[in-house]
Parts: sequence; C-alpha cells; structure tokens
Amino acid sequence: MPKRSENEMRAEYDFSKLKDGVRGKYYSKAKAGTNLVLIDSDLAKVFPNDESVNRALRLLLETASDATKTSHSTRKKAKKRPNPRPKASRIPTNR
Repeated sequence: MPKRSENEMRAEYDFSKLKDGVRGKYYSKAKAGTNLVLIDSDLAKVFPNDESVNRALRLLLETASDATKTSHSTRKKAKKRPNPRPKASRIPTNR
C-alpha cells in the first residue's frame, strides 16, 4: 500500500455521487445549541481545561455577588441611620 500524505483523500471517497451538498449546512444550528467559547492562548496556558475555567468563573461570580450584597446592605443601613452631624450653615464666601 503506497503511503499518502495527511491531506490526500482516500480513493473510496466519491464526491460525484453527492447531490446538493452544502458546506456548513448545520453550522448555525450547531452554534446555537452550544456554549463553546474560545479563549486566548495566554489564558489557555493558565486554564488548560474546562474544569479550571469553570472553577475560576464560579469564584469570580461568587466574589462579585458578595461584593454587590455588601454594597447594597451598607447603603440600606446608611439610609436608615440619622445623620449624626448637624447641618452646616451656609456662610457666604468672597471669591
């Protein structure tokens, strides 16, 4: 058997028998049904698999959620407390 290159098709593939073949026929359906995300190569070195990416994103989500909760609760408490400082009187300044 002669050795063929990687890009060479086998003889048993007869494309003349294909009728109305359309390249990418199911591409849009497949893309709509997946959450595939491509990350940059520098990030792929740090996050080599889906588990590490998911763990990092969950940690980020948790951190952001905690920060938002703290921020909201702090604002609510501040609104409920009376202002301990008396209002400053307006003194005209010469400018």
